[in-house]
Amino acid sequence: MKMLMHMCCGPCSCYPLKKLRTDGIEPTGYFFNPNIHPYREWNERLQTARKFAEIMQMDFVADETYAMRDFLKKALPAEGTKKGRCHMCYTWRLEETARYASEHGFDTFTSTLFYSIYQHHDLMRSVAEHFADFYGVSFYYEDFRIGWQDGIDLSKELGLYRQSYCGCIFSEEERYSRALRKLQRKENKERKRLRLMA
Repeated sequence: MKMLMHMCCGPCSCYPLKKLRTDGIEPTGYFFNPNIHPYREWNERLQTARKFAEIMQMDFVADETYAMRDFLKKALPAEGTKKGRCHMCYTWRLEETARYASEHGFDTFTSTLFYSIYQHHDLMRSVAEHFADFYGVSFYYEDFRIGWQDGIDLSKELGLYRQSYCGCIFSEEERYSRALRKLQRKENKERKRLRLMA
């Protein structure tokens, strides 16, 4: 089986590659992530994905176009719609993966997005299946989430750069604003406790 494995990053590829190889499948890694910003973050993830592929002796191809402007043109209109920005992002990346697989002689494709416990799993699966049909290439479904901790451990052992947010500037804002709200709630509880003690 000739498989193309979309890679959102190096760390998220650790468990999927291990599982696929256990099942006798040798994928080619494919980096296409126009959602990642800013430039230094995108480049860091690209280089980490390449480093991972080299360490693991996995074939690797990458779209090295930094597409912040194109992403924003698609993301801003999607904000506040029923499907939303994440649906747009999954659609863009999974369609491009299916198209590339079809045009380059791959039998099937998958994505390390199915490793993340934070993504909309069922939505991604339906999008991937749609484009598999559209481009005439099969979609290889695997719920890689069961290897979440295993993947974290492997990425640390390999010394891979581990990012702290999904990729886009919106997810960065959400990541850190949630952390700030949590801190503020903790501080408010502490102030309330001190007032009760006074």
